[in-house]
Parts: sequence; structure tokens; C-alpha cells
Amino acid sequence: MVFTAMRKGFAANLPVAVSVLAYGSILGVLAAQKGITWLDLLVMNLSVFAGAAQFVMVDMWTPPLPVLEITLAVLAINIRYVLIAASLQPIFHGSSRLRKCLMMHLVADENWAITMAEYRKGPVSTYFLFGGGLCILFAWCSGTLAGHRLGAVVQKPEAYGLDFVFVAIFTGLLTSLWRGKKDLAPWLVAAGSAMLANWMLPGKWYIVIGGIAGGLVPLIHHPTGKPAAGGRSS
Repeated sequence: MVFTAMRKGFAANLPVAVSVLAYGSILGVLAAQKGITWLDLLVMNLSVFAGAAQFVMVDMWTPPLPVLEITLAVLAINIRYVLIAASLQPIFHGSSRLRKCLMMHLVADENWAITMAEYRKGPVSTYFLFGGGLCILFAWCSGTLAGHRLGAVVQKPEAYGLDFVFVAIFTGLLTSLWRGKKDLAPWLVAAGSAMLANWMLPGKWYIVIGGIAGGLVPLIHHPTGKPAAGGRSS
């Protein structure tokens, strides 16, 4: 039963795993150009396992390592997993805290979305989610390894436009995340705060400050979680 659920979760995530592999290869190229070893990258994959956060980590990877800045930036980017974990509560109902922690570590945007889609069709096991996580993790590690080997032989990444990859990826992510006018205020606050911090502070603090400032806007507007006047409650 457990193996069957894991196998189904693994198979259900194979289509998106292809894009994860390609996405990971780009991170591998950038990591190689930063002088990050494959072992370091593998440890990062297994311990962090969050694509967007890892791209930020690699971008900030300059000696001496700004450990505090990197840590806060990763926390700011991965804060969305609080909401993702809350949405999985019906699936984790009755599970121990240890089991929840172990399985949540392998939750990515892709296998979470596929698991929730499966849950809307009927009951779904936590092992389905876990199997999907293994699939995504395998694709991610394979992609980063392939990209790292490629990056080791590319002497001038700017000649192939690889120096612009980081900007292009996050521009694409921003476009896909846009939900309409309700995002305008937090996005403008985040952008303005980041630009101001970049001008006034050294290092990469603008990432942390921009992320926190933008995230506080909805809390200031609706501190009790109630919808704005004229809006609808769900």
C-alpha cells in the first residue's frame, strides 16, 4: 500500500520533473561559475531543496560568505511554505509531528500542486506526496549535476547569455505569480524598499528588506484577516 502510493505519486510528477531537470541545469551552470563544488551543491539540494531560494543563494555566493544575509533571504523567499503546509493539513491529519516534518522537507511547488489536484478527486495518501517529492528531488539533483558539468567547461558564460539567466528566471516567476491589482501595492513597496536598501546598504540586504516590506503590506491592510470593504469572504 505504501509503495503503491509512492509509485503513483512518483509517476504523477514525471511530466513536471522534465521542466525541473531543465531548471536545475541552469542552477548548476551558475553554481559552477561561482566556484561552488558539486558536493556543496548536492548538500544545498538536500538541505534546502527550494529552487528560487537556491538561485538567490548562488547569486549571493561571494567570499566572504554573507551567511546571515543568505539565511534571512532564504527565509523570506520560503515563507510561502507556511501557507503550503496549512493547505496540506487535511492530508496530514492524524500524522505524527516527526512524520510531518520529514515529509514536508520534500514538498516542492510541483508535487504540492499535483497532490492537491489529486486530493480534489478523492482521498490521497501522504505517501503519494512523498513519492512525488522523491521524483522532483531526483530530477533537481540530476539537472544541477548536468548543469554543473556544463558550467565547468564554459569559460565565458556572458558569451552565451548565461549571465542574464538569473534575471530572466525571476522575471518569468514574477509574471506567473501576478494575480491582478491586489498585488500592485505589495509589489511596489517591495521594489521600492529593495531599491532604497540597495542604494543605502552594502551587500544583498535589499533582497531581505524588499521581501519583508512587501510581505507586511497585506498584514497592515487587513491585520485581522478580514476582506476589504466591498470584497468577498471565502
